[in-house]
Amino acid sequence: MTDKSQNHGKQLVYLATAVSAMGGMLFGYDIGVISGAILFIKKDFSLSPILEEIVVSAVLLGSLAGAAIGGTLTDRFGRRKLLIVTAIIFAVGAIGAALAPGTTWLIAARIIAGVAIGIASFVAPLYISEIAPVDIRGKLVSINQVALTSGIVISYLIDYAFAGAEAWRWMFAMALVPAAIFGIGLIFIPDSPRWLAAHGQLDKARSVLGKIRKPEDVESELSRIQKNAAQQKGHWSELLSPVLRMAMIVGIGLAIAQQVTGINTVIYYAPTIFKFAGFSSSSVAILASVGVGAINVIFTLVAMGLMDRVGRRPLLLVSLAGMALSLAVLGLAFALPQMSGILGWVAVGSLMAYVGSFAVGLGPVFWLILSEIYPLAIRGRAMSIGTMVNWGGNLIVAVSFLTLTHVIGKAGTFWMFGAVSVGAWCFAYFLVPETKGKTLEEIETHWRAGKRPRAL
Repeated sequence: MTDKSQNHGKQLVYLATAVSAMGGMLFGYDIGVISGAILFIKKDFSLSPILEEIVVSAVLLGSLAGAAIGGTLTDRFGRRKLLIVTAIIFAVGAIGAALAPGTTWLIAARIIAGVAIGIASFVAPLYISEIAPVDIRGKLVSINQVALTSGIVISYLIDYAFAGAEAWRWMFAMALVPAAIFGIGLIFIPDSPRWLAAHGQLDKARSVLGKIRKPEDVESELSRIQKNAAQQKGHWSELLSPVLRMAMIVGIGLAIAQQVTGINTVIYYAPTIFKFAGFSSSSVAILASVGVGAINVIFTLVAMGLMDRVGRRPLLLVSLAGMALSLAVLGLAFALPQMSGILGWVAVGSLMAYVGSFAVGLGPVFWLILSEIYPLAIRGRAMSIGTMVNWGGNLIVAVSFLTLTHVIGKAGTFWMFGAVSVGAWCFAYFLVPETKGKTLEEIETHWRAGKRPRAL
């Protein structure tokens, strides 16, 4: 391959990564925008605390549904086609929320947006992992997480921009812009060569590989893909086979850990937490949340640079340790009345440390490992199971957070999340494999040999 054609291949991989990562950006925007919008929605629609939790959590019901149907659809119709449909669903959800005349309509629109989030949350990193060269797969899949965290920050900035006018409808409507870019961009990128090969479209798979790989590597990679794809039929029942048991445990365990350690209480309720801590102005509370979101982006960028050098496991373990420690400090700040004068700043500092710790490890590592550890023939289905569990945990945390703060107190709630983080660290230490430097086919072969996760 000439230098010119090799650079073109890299450019195509990066273009495809950037376009598909727009799904991550919309994912982040739609889960973040509610944090500022809800401050004004609850006033306009006179929401009770229970209805407020339902409005915030409605997107998660849709996400569960999207994750449930997305696995079968992406394995049957392909990653790219499903992402195009997802872009349309994102647009419909944004329009519906912006025009909502009442609570019921708003909840329905947020559920629709959630369906798109549930699909994009795993299909985008899945697609990227299948087109990425092995030596930079971690970095490229992490771009999706960078886009996600950037979407959250953008949503906070949009919330702040419209907070003065209390224009929550415009907060939702602005999602139409990235949805349009996402949908149009997908027209110009190829489908996954691995999906094409698994569905017998070898000429198309070879053509795509020829555009993104060196000529001397195309046939050998295609041969490995064919060999592994032939070993499974792609049925749901195969997820229960002994060969895949440990991979499923790892994926589901990380899916649970990412949510029940409390990250989305910060994403959804950051302005509310800052109001707990003494920030009286809604605009100031939203602006403080922008700082937290910026930390999320910065440390995700750090993780992206380290993922293929340091590895997945070290980042994951450091991440969970930092989360546990910062949650302990946050709980202490709320537990000591004598700290009330500086509570707001302690809350800001500990929340930033918590989010930074999450962003450097558990945030991107979960989605990366989930996209790497499953066999090609059932990768979409297996990822959809992990994603459903992830969104289920997300839903439970979101609908229970305000209730927990009333029942066991704010300090008790954050300490509980800290204790769960310690348990998640133990799980990661003993069971999560290191996938750095391994091709997807090598990882699949490892499970088929019946070896332990850490032996990888």
